[in-house]
Amino acid sequence: MTFPPISLIHERTRHDCLMGMVDRVYKADLPRLRKALEELREGFSSIDSPKTDWAKLRIDPLLKHLDSLEQLLHSKDFSGEFSRLRKGVALFHSDLVYLRDNIKELQKLLESERKSLHKK
Repeated sequence: MTFPPISLIHERTRHDCLMGMVDRVYKADLPRLRKALEELREGFSSIDSPKTDWAKLRIDPLLKHLDSLEQLLHSKDFSGEFSRLRKGVALFHSDLVYLRDNIKELQKLLESERKSLHKK
Protein backbone atom coordinates (compact mmCIF):
# COMPACT_ATOMS: atom_id res chain seq x y z
CA MET A 1 0.00 0.00 0.00
CA THR A 2 1.38 3.40 -0.96
CA PHE A 3 0.46 6.68 0.64
CA PRO A 4 0.51 10.12 -0.95
CA PRO A 5 3.49 12.29 -0.08
CA ILE A 6 3.14 14.37 3.09
CA SER A 7 3.43 17.57 1.05
CA LEU A 8 0.39 16.56 -1.00
CA ILE A 9 -1.61 15.80 2.15
CA HIS A 10 -0.56 19.13 3.63
CA GLU A 11 -1.54 20.95 0.43
CA ARG A 12 -4.96 19.26 0.41
CA THR A 13 -5.51 20.20 4.04
CA ARG A 14 -4.60 23.83 3.31
CA HIS A 15 -6.90 23.74 0.30
CA ASP A 16 -9.81 22.41 2.35
CA CYS A 17 -9.23 24.99 5.10
CA LEU A 18 -8.96 27.83 2.61
CA MET A 19 -12.02 26.72 0.68
CA GLY A 20 -13.95 26.37 3.92
CA MET A 21 -12.88 29.81 5.09
CA VAL A 22 -13.74 31.56 1.83
CA ASP A 23 -16.99 29.63 1.45
CA ARG A 24 -18.03 30.40 5.03
CA VAL A 25 -17.28 34.10 4.74
CA TYR A 26 -18.95 34.52 1.37
CA LYS A 27 -21.91 32.29 2.08
CA ALA A 28 -22.58 34.18 5.29
CA ASP A 29 -21.80 37.72 4.15
CA LEU A 30 -23.17 37.89 0.62
CA PRO A 31 -26.82 37.31 1.60
CA ARG A 32 -26.51 39.82 4.45
CA LEU A 33 -24.97 42.38 2.11
CA ARG A 34 -27.72 41.78 -0.46
CA LYS A 35 -30.39 42.27 2.21
CA ALA A 36 -28.76 45.51 3.38
CA LEU A 37 -28.63 46.84 -0.18
CA GLU A 38 -32.26 45.93 -0.82
CA GLU A 39 -33.28 47.64 2.42
CA LEU A 40 -31.33 50.72 1.37
CA ARG A 41 -33.08 50.70 -2.00
CA GLU A 42 -36.44 50.62 -0.21
CA GLY A 43 -35.30 53.36 2.16
CA PHE A 44 -34.24 55.68 -0.63
CA SER A 45 -37.39 54.95 -2.63
CA SER A 46 -39.54 55.96 0.35
CA ILE A 47 -37.96 59.42 0.40
CA ASP A 48 -39.63 61.94 -1.86
CA SER A 49 -36.40 63.65 -2.79
CA PRO A 50 -35.70 64.37 -6.45
CA LYS A 51 -32.02 65.16 -5.75
CA THR A 52 -30.28 61.92 -6.64
CA ASP A 53 -31.46 58.45 -7.56
CA TRP A 54 -29.09 56.51 -5.29
CA ALA A 55 -30.66 53.20 -6.19
CA LYS A 56 -29.80 53.67 -9.84
CA LEU A 57 -26.48 55.36 -9.20
CA ARG A 58 -24.97 53.08 -6.53
CA ILE A 59 -27.27 50.37 -5.21
CA ASP A 60 -28.11 48.64 -8.50
CA PRO A 61 -24.45 48.47 -9.61
CA LEU A 62 -23.49 47.08 -6.20
CA LEU A 63 -26.19 44.42 -6.49
CA LYS A 64 -24.88 43.48 -9.95
CA HIS A 65 -21.39 43.14 -8.47
CA LEU A 66 -22.85 40.95 -5.74
CA ASP A 67 -24.56 38.79 -8.39
CA SER A 68 -21.24 38.24 -10.15
CA LEU A 69 -19.52 37.29 -6.88
CA GLU A 70 -22.26 34.76 -6.10
CA GLN A 71 -21.95 33.24 -9.57
CA LEU A 72 -18.20 33.02 -9.14
CA LEU A 73 -18.51 31.42 -5.73
CA HIS A 74 -20.76 28.68 -7.08
CA SER A 75 -18.77 28.11 -10.26
CA LYS A 76 -17.28 24.61 -10.55
CA ASP A 77 -14.39 25.96 -12.62
CA PHE A 78 -13.48 28.45 -9.96
CA SER A 79 -13.79 26.26 -6.89
CA GLY A 80 -11.47 23.66 -8.34
CA GLU A 81 -8.58 26.05 -8.91
CA PHE A 82 -6.73 25.97 -5.61
CA SER A 83 -3.71 28.06 -6.59
CA ARG A 84 -5.91 30.76 -8.08
CA LEU A 85 -8.12 30.75 -5.01
CA ARG A 86 -5.18 30.86 -2.60
CA LYS A 87 -3.69 33.86 -4.40
CA GLY A 88 -7.07 35.56 -4.69
CA VAL A 89 -8.20 35.50 -1.05
CA ALA A 90 -6.99 39.08 -0.56
CA LEU A 91 -9.04 40.11 -3.58
CA PHE A 92 -12.15 38.42 -2.20
CA HIS A 93 -11.60 40.20 1.08
CA SER A 94 -11.31 43.50 -0.76
CA ASP A 95 -14.68 42.81 -2.46
CA LEU A 96 -16.30 42.33 0.94
CA VAL A 97 -14.66 45.47 2.31
CA TYR A 98 -15.76 47.42 -0.79
CA LEU A 99 -19.36 46.30 -0.40
CA ARG A 100 -19.42 46.89 3.37
CA ASP A 101 -17.92 50.38 3.00
CA ASN A 102 -20.43 51.33 0.31
CA ILE A 103 -23.32 50.08 2.43
CA LYS A 104 -22.03 51.99 5.45
CA GLU A 105 -21.77 55.23 3.46
CA LEU A 106 -25.17 54.72 1.83
CA GLN A 107 -26.70 54.20 5.28
CA LYS A 108 -25.16 57.50 6.43
CA LEU A 109 -26.48 59.20 3.32
CA LEU A 110 -29.97 57.79 3.82
CA GLU A 111 -30.00 58.98 7.42
CA SER A 112 -28.85 62.41 6.30
CA GLU A 113 -31.60 62.54 3.64
CA ARG A 114 -34.21 61.56 6.22
CA LYS A 115 -33.01 64.22 8.67
CA SER A 116 -33.07 66.94 6.00
CA LEU A 117 -36.67 66.01 5.09
CA HIS A 118 -37.76 66.23 8.74
CA LYS A 119 -36.28 69.72 9.02
CA LYS A 120 -38.45 71.00 6.17
